[in-house]
Amino acid sequence: MIRLWHRVGTLRAVFALVILAGLVGGLVIANRMTQHDASAGSPKAVGVFSSSSATPSVSRSPFTLDEADAMAKAKDAASDASAAAKAADDEARRQAEEASRANQRTSTSAPPPTNGAPKYPVPSSCNVYSGNKKIGCAVLVGYGFGLDQMPCLEKLWDRESHWTTTASNKSSGAYGIPQALPGSKMASVAADWKTNPETQIRWGLNYIKGKYKTPCGAWQHSQNTGWY
Repeated sequence: MIRLWHRVGTLRAVFALVILAGLVGGLVIANRMTQHDASAGSPKAVGVFSSSSATPSVSRSPFTLDEADAMAKAKDAASDASAAAKAADDEARRQAEEASRANQRTSTSAPPPTNGAPKYPVPSSCNVYSGNKKIGCAVLVGYGFGLDQMPCLEKLWDRESHWTTTASNKSSGAYGIPQALPGSKMASVAADWKTNPETQIRWGLNYIKGKYKTPCGAWQHSQNTGWY
């Protein structure tokens, strides 16, 4: 009985050693597998070159070939548009310069405007006149009008008053050389408006300048209507 129990104990010990050996072997195998997986995940395992590798690494462009081609075409189109705009500006500037030169030639060659005045002989100076007409010529020039306006003024006031300071229209009440209506309007120039030809002429030229621009304009209106 003791010997049988000893055999059973021996078998139990053997079984325990076998189980223990199996456990140790499993641990060793598991450890090796873990080391293998770790080495497989390292940068060296996936074939990435180190800085000391003889083969250089290749960097990839951020754009595809189609994207790069589209960008090049857009750049060329922008360059063409800029060149076209510059050409248009140059052409507009050239046309403006030609128009300016043409205007200068026209203003240089054309005779000065006479505001529709009839082509009366232009006096050489105010000395060709006498009396109130000479005074009228001097005042006219002082107002900035040319001598070409004097023949029109002469004819206008010849018709109105014959250049007489005391001329009076009985039917209308107009008075003086310019036939102001009423005559008292001429007091805006000076108090001696009834007898001073220069006062009357100044008032008359102010009236003409404000309403007809020039004596020839007033004379043209008088010819068309019979009054001014």
